[in-house]
Amino acid sequence: MRGSRILSTAFARPNLTALTSSSPTPSQVSRHIRSAASGLPRTTQKHAPTAQFSSAARRTGSLNTCNRRESRKYGTKSGRNEAPPFAFAFDIDGVLLHVATPIPGAPEALKFLNEHNIPFILLTNGGGKHETERVKDLSQKLGIELTTDNFVQSHTPFRQLVEGPDSLREKTILVTGANAEKCRLIAEAYGFKNVVTPADILKAHPEVFPFEPLLDTVYTATARPLPKPIFTPGSGMRLSDALKIDAMFVFNDPRDWAYDIQLIVDLLLSQEGYVGTYSPKNGDSALPSCGWQQDGQPPLYFSNADLLWSTGFHIPRFGQGAFQAAVAGVWRRLTNGHELQRRVIGKPYSETYHFAERVLATHRHDVLTSLGHHEPGTLKSVYMVGDNPESDIAGANDFKSDAGTEWSSVLVRTGVWRPELAGEKALQGRFKPKVIVDDAREAVRWALKREGWKGPAL
Repeated sequence: MRGSRILSTAFARPNLTALTSSSPTPSQVSRHIRSAASGLPRTTQKHAPTAQFSSAARRTGSLNTCNRRESRKYGTKSGRNEAPPFAFAFDIDGVLLHVATPIPGAPEALKFLNEHNIPFILLTNGGGKHETERVKDLSQKLGIELTTDNFVQSHTPFRQLVEGPDSLREKTILVTGANAEKCRLIAEAYGFKNVVTPADILKAHPEVFPFEPLLDTVYTATARPLPKPIFTPGSGMRLSDALKIDAMFVFNDPRDWAYDIQLIVDLLLSQEGYVGTYSPKNGDSALPSCGWQQDGQPPLYFSNADLLWSTGFHIPRFGQGAFQAAVAGVWRRLTNGHELQRRVIGKPYSETYHFAERVLATHRHDVLTSLGHHEPGTLKSVYMVGDNPESDIAGANDFKSDAGTEWSSVLVRTGVWRPELAGEKALQGRFKPKVIVDDAREAVRWALKREGWKGPAL
């Protein structure tokens, strides 16, 4: 992609003065991930084969390949048995829940794993609530006690950006999402000190959006005074006295697309992130990318790239990926075809899986050592149970574990992917799961059988 730079790293330090610097190498990214993950709190609770589907596989979800493993006796109730070398990662929407309603079999599957101390993690591209609030809500809906220690949502990695030599802790950031004020509170809880929302700018300077605001009542109720005014040409204002945005974060799916796109694009066109300015480098053919995003504009972070997600409606709905596509489309039109430079995390990007694996391995170690397994051994297998081939399945298939752990993708029929909408013909290459099953409970049953589990049946 011409001029494109999607930095799919959860922990990349934003270069606030030059977005033209080269992307980090894989080894550099891995070091960032390992360094960031090593500071995680201690936890207390995660290439597809190319064989054809047989007619039986269409009914059972099995692939026409041999997945047998040596039958071994695993146990987590006594240190005398071997510690299970496997664990699970679950998506939430379309796998465990349809909005607020548990999907049949999902609570039972989680309770079974919890009761038998088989580690698992909830790995979701959802967001918009603080981790503590989301976990409390999920615990109530699923009827099982969960903790933030085995929960990673789309914007969880943003909190890493408050640390390090390029810390954004004291910088001014713009956040948006379904509820921008709640996103602000989450960002502040992560450690960001100066957080601005679109409401703050609109209420201080209504002229920035010459239409009736979609969420005017919400904006009025949540707006805070700006730390500095917007730059106004000809007013005699010094640039240093104007509002400067150092980074932009999309925490989850925005609602007022028109205004948010306008504001984001304004900043992408600005001089060094000063709101109300227009960079003299824009469109300069003598510069790289014709000068677009070459003048210290704030980096733009998206917390996930899901185009679609499973809701209470029988057809999947647009997600944050659709909003990202809209911003990128407007940007291409404005810049005569140049691609938007942005930074995207979440599934299917491998850095999110590095983060999740570290959390899961730490949790597994804590759980098993507390039960007497002082040498729990290596985490050999993780079963990623998801409903979206483009995020859950592709992410697990693409991921190469530094520890050599095998990630197996398990696709359920309860969410985004529906045979009647996409069919198995869409499940090719990186989108092809290890197995297709009816629901999360069947996913756990299949994995236990593959692992030679000799404990109680689910």
